[in-house]
Amino acid sequence: MIPCKRLSISLMVISIWLLAFQSSSFAGTTISAAKYKAGDTVTIEGQIEPGQELYIAIAQQNEFKSSYTDGKFEKNTLPKKGEKAGFSPDTSIPPLYYLITSNRDAFGKDVDKKFGGPSIIFKKGQGLYNTTMFKLKKSFDDVSAKDMLGPIETSEEWNLLRFIKEDKYGINTIGKEGNKKGKVVIFARSVIGDDATGNYWDEGTSIELDKETGKFTASFASFRHTPPDTVFDVYVNGSKDGSYTIEKNGFWLEKGYRYMNPLIIVLGAILVGTYFSMIGAAGGMLMGAFQALFIQTAGPVGINAANVLRPSNIALTLFSPLGSFYRFAIVERRVAWPVGLSFGAGIFIGSVWLGSYVTQYLSMEAYKEWLGVLVVIMGIKTLTEMTPAAMNKRKNIKAMTQKFNAAVKKAKETGGSVEMGSIEPVKSGLTDYRFKFWGEEFRINPLLFAFLGIIVGIASRAFGIGGGFLLVPMMTTIAALPMYVAVPISLIGTCFSSIGSFIGYVLNGYYPDMVIAGSIIIGGFAGGMLGSRCQKMFSEKVLKIVLACTLFFLFFRFFKIQYWI
Repeated sequence: MIPCKRLSISLMVISIWLLAFQSSSFAGTTISAAKYKAGDTVTIEGQIEPGQELYIAIAQQNEFKSSYTDGKFEKNTLPKKGEKAGFSPDTSIPPLYYLITSNRDAFGKDVDKKFGGPSIIFKKGQGLYNTTMFKLKKSFDDVSAKDMLGPIETSEEWNLLRFIKEDKYGINTIGKEGNKKGKVVIFARSVIGDDATGNYWDEGTSIELDKETGKFTASFASFRHTPPDTVFDVYVNGSKDGSYTIEKNGFWLEKGYRYMNPLIIVLGAILVGTYFSMIGAAGGMLMGAFQALFIQTAGPVGINAANVLRPSNIALTLFSPLGSFYRFAIVERRVAWPVGLSFGAGIFIGSVWLGSYVTQYLSMEAYKEWLGVLVVIMGIKTLTEMTPAAMNKRKNIKAMTQKFNAAVKKAKETGGSVEMGSIEPVKSGLTDYRFKFWGEEFRINPLLFAFLGIIVGIASRAFGIGGGFLLVPMMTTIAALPMYVAVPISLIGTCFSSIGSFIGYVLNGYYPDMVIAGSIIIGGFAGGMLGSRCQKMFSEKVLKIVLACTLFFLFFRFFKIQYWI
C-alpha cells in the first residue's frame, strides 16, 4: 500500500508540474521594451495555445468618458452624438486603442469607401474618390471574439469605440489619430492585420504566428503623436500580460496635442503673413490650412480640434496686419479710415455676438459649402474685372493703373523705387465718402460696408479667420476700389474681426495653444512687414490674379473636390 501511495503522490506532483509548465509557456508574453519614444515600433512576443488565432489588445490606461469634457459646445454635442451612436456620457474606453490580430473578420470587414466632393451633390456614402476602410461590426453581439477585446467589455463601450474610430467628430474630439487618404481622414486605426494585406491602415504592422506551437511575434508602429508618458496595457488573447510607456519624442504642444518644432511654425507664419499683407485676403484660411496639414493641430482629448485651431489662428490675422499697418497708414497714408472703421464695427458685432448664434444652427459642412459658392463667384468676378470692357467702365481704376505702371517703368529706368499714392479725402459722410488716389476720385458707402461687415464677422468667427477673403473681393467688386486701397482697409477689418472672434472664444472657454500662437505672432508680424514692402512690386492686374487664384483654391478646399492638399 505504501508504494502505491507514493506512486499516486508522484503522479500528482508530475501532473501539477506539467500543468504549471504548460500554463507558463502560454502566458510567457514579452514586450521588447518598457519604454518607447512616440513613433517607435513596439514588438510583442510569446506563446498562446496551439491552434488558436492571435488577439493582442493594446489599450491606453487612462480612459475617457464624454462627461469629462470641459468644452462648452462638446458638452452639448457629445451627449447627442452618444444617444445616436448608442453610448452614455458615463461610458468610458481608452482614447488610443488597437487590436492586432490574425483574425480581423471576427470584428469587422474591409469595405469600399467613397469620399470628397460637396454634400449638396453627394449623399452620405457617396463621393468623388474611391478607397477602402476597415468597418467595425455595428452590433457588439455580432463580434465573435468579444472576450479578446481587453477593456472593451460591453455593447456601449463597443459603440463608443466605433464612434471614436469611424466618426469624424469622434476622431477630432477624442481619438486624435486618423488614417488618411491624401490629406483626408477616412477613419482611425482600430483592428490591424499584417501589412502583407496591402491595406494602408496595416502599414508598419507585422504578425508571425505558428499555429502548431502557438508561438508568435507581433510588432506595430506606435502613433507618432502619442502624448508624453502615456501608459498602455497589453492583453494577449484576453489575458493582461504587461504594459509599456510611450515617452516624449520632440517638442510637445500641450493644446495642439502634437510634436512640432516651433521654428517650423514661425517660418510658415512668415510666408503666410507676407502673402496676406500683399493681397489682404486668405491669411487666416492659409494659416488654418498650414495648421491642419503640417502642424496637424488636434486639441486635447475631449476638445474638438477646431476649438484649438481657430483661436490659435487668430494670432496671424491680428498681428500680421499690425506688422504692415505702420507702413500703410503712417508712411504711405493710403488707409481710407471712414470705410475701414465702419467695416470694422460691423465685423466686431458679427464676430462677438451674432457669429456665436448663427453657427449653432447652421452646420459647418453646409456653411463651408455656401461660402465655397460665394468665393468662386467672387473669384470669377475678380477675373472679369480685368477684361478691357470692365476696365473701360471703371475709368478711374484704368487711369490709376496706367499712372502706376508709368511710375514703375520710370523707377526701372532711373534705378529708383516706386512711390505709392496717398489717400486724399474729398467728402466725408455716413453714406457718401469720396477720396482721391493717384489723382483719381473714388466713392464708397461706409454704412453699406458696416452691414456687409456683420456678414464677414459671422464668417470669421465660424472659421477662426480674419475674413479678408470676403473683405477684399467685396471692396474690389461692390465698391470698385483698387487693390492698393482695398488691402489696407481689409487689414483694419481683420484686426477687428480677430479681436472680436478671440473674445468670443475666450468667453466660451476656448484658448489657443500658446506656443503655436506665439510662433504665429512672431512669424506673422515679420511677414506683415515684408508684405507691405513687397506689394508695390506687383501691378494691380497681378495682385487681382493672385487674389482670384486664392479664391479658387478656397473653393476647392470648401467643396472637398481635392484631397491631396
